[in-house]
Amino acid sequence: MKYINRQPACLLTEGGLLLQGYAIGKKGTTTGELCFNTGMTGYQEVFTDPSYFGQVLVETNVHIGNYGVHKTEYESPSAKIAGLVVKNFSRTFSRYDAIESLDSFLNHNNVVGISDIDTRQLVNLIRTKGAMNCVISSEVTQKDALAEILNHCPNMNGLELASRVSTQLPYFYGDPSARFKVAALDFGIKRNILHQLAQNGCYVKIFPATTSYQELKSFDPDGYFLSNGPGDPSAMGYAISTVKQILEEDVPLFGICLGHQILSLACGVGTYKMHNGHRGVNHPVKNLVTGRSEITSQNHGFAVSSEETRKSPNVVITHINLNDNTIEGIRVRNKKAFSVQYHPEASPGPHDSHYLFREFVSLMAKPEAIVL
Repeated sequence: MKYINRQPACLLTEGGLLLQGYAIGKKGTTTGELCFNTGMTGYQEVFTDPSYFGQVLVETNVHIGNYGVHKTEYESPSAKIAGLVVKNFSRTFSRYDAIESLDSFLNHNNVVGISDIDTRQLVNLIRTKGAMNCVISSEVTQKDALAEILNHCPNMNGLELASRVSTQLPYFYGDPSARFKVAALDFGIKRNILHQLAQNGCYVKIFPATTSYQELKSFDPDGYFLSNGPGDPSAMGYAISTVKQILEEDVPLFGICLGHQILSLACGVGTYKMHNGHRGVNHPVKNLVTGRSEITSQNHGFAVSSEETRKSPNVVITHINLNDNTIEGIRVRNKKAFSVQYHPEASPGPHDSHYLFREFVSLMAKPEAIVL
């Protein structure tokens, strides 16, 4: 379908590549770190994932928007991406129970985007040159002016973002009569993580990212959970300190994505900024404990140091990425604490890793157990 009177828009990368296309979503200007997601479906879940806060997302799937927006597919109350880049954008949708078009959703959530871009060229650039910032604008078209705007975009290295997407007040999720109580630190938690915990018999109290150990412990939880989220984990000294105190208590502890990185840092293992990160729903991971492989959903731009993990007396590697051998899971030696870099809640994505929630619950059911 042809659209007339489409408003031109421009994208300028940190390396100086200028691309021209058409505005989608809110008309305006935005900046952020460019990243790409290889998932064929699940764009609404991705756009509302707080882990993408501060990032301009390139969708590698050619057609985006064709199934609209659904009321059950939010991972947080609103869109969290800083901007959107697509090849072909559909302003109409075919799903009968969708509540609105993607263009309407982007407008309501103040997301600036651009379509009719050669996304293959852009992804190849990111894969070759690594993560970089960009600016998208339907207001400014001159390269020099766009470059000046881009100069003010902060680098993701050293950037603390979790406290900006975290809840400001504690709240509860699940059945109050559930067998287990879990204190969850919200660094940008996804709704389907809470759903999986509740489905496995947990009543969860979700706390702001900067909550102290003493306040978490006052809930008298059977276990602790460290959520996913955006930004550089090494900039989160407050969370690292809290997790060190939790480890001293030696109760079951489970971390996902950013939570995995925070647990590693609390154990003295460093993290680093990846060349272009892992984002998609088809990443192969090997469980070194069982010898089995699983297809996983991933979204991270930082990772745990393989070299430091292998030298650590406190940490045991449990999962590795079969594409590049990066660390995908650890356990803390002689503790009931473990974590994974990927997203076992799988929203979007395959369900191969749901067993991890059951393992967490098993640890709470058997306090004397040590995670394998």
